[in-house]
Amino acid sequence: MHNDGGESSNTHVGVQGARQGVKQRRRAMLDFIIQAGTAQVDELASAFGVSRMTVHRDLDTLVKQGLVHKQYGGVTTRSTNVVESNFQFRLRIADREKNELARAAAEFVQPGEAIMLDDSTTATYVARHLIAINPLTVISNGFGVIETLKDTQGIQVIGLGGDYRPRFNAFLGLLCEQSIGHLRANTVLMSVSAIHGTTAYLQDQEVVKVKRALMEAADRRILLVNSQKFGSSALNRLADLSEFDMILTDDQVDRDIIDALQAEGMDVRVVAT
Repeated sequence: MHNDGGESSNTHVGVQGARQGVKQRRRAMLDFIIQAGTAQVDELASAFGVSRMTVHRDLDTLVKQGLVHKQYGGVTTRSTNVVESNFQFRLRIADREKNELARAAAEFVQPGEAIMLDDSTTATYVARHLIAINPLTVISNGFGVIETLKDTQGIQVIGLGGDYRPRFNAFLGLLCEQSIGHLRANTVLMSVSAIHGTTAYLQDQEVVKVKRALMEAADRRILLVNSQKFGSSALNRLADLSEFDMILTDDQVDRDIIDALQAEGMDVRVVAT
């Protein structure tokens, strides 16, 4: 009986160890794909010393978790015209630029105001810079914003309900839009996926609806866009850039683009990064 129990225990430990090994390999595989942007099945099989079937199983799991999406016989973490990248991946892109834009944006927020933040990763950076400003009311559908500010003394956090979407780490849908319609804020701070010409675009129509509602519910609209957003593409039109009272971007944007926008009468501020 004693030996049987020992064998059972060892088997349990072995299974747990195998599961842990699979999780570690999938985390490492995700890091590999993030670094490369895209990866093919054969490439991953060679890099991790496993069969193509094992790679397919690992990738299927990562796809179900919304961390990657399939493309051309492999996978990618990059955004496309119709699919936005996972929130956690986007949080790691252009982090220095986003942080400096967020720092600059926070300077336009005054104690006592009501501020709306969208579900963008840039808004999560903004939230970190709002901690020192109080009293303040912050309204957001972004779970990253809510998590950042929920325990901050002097800041009232109003979370916009709705359907939680893991890929965006945000609440979307009709309930969210209706909640926004009952509120009014001094300023909305937000970002977008792409800028083409003088128009801002997003991949997902549900996200467009919520961001339009946020824009309508604020007296002042400030758009934060890092240089990588210019010249990129997404499916759904959000707004003309002239609908924003101010546009903050980093100093990596081509000067001709800045001059063209300012010539159209837009208030574009360049933040040193």
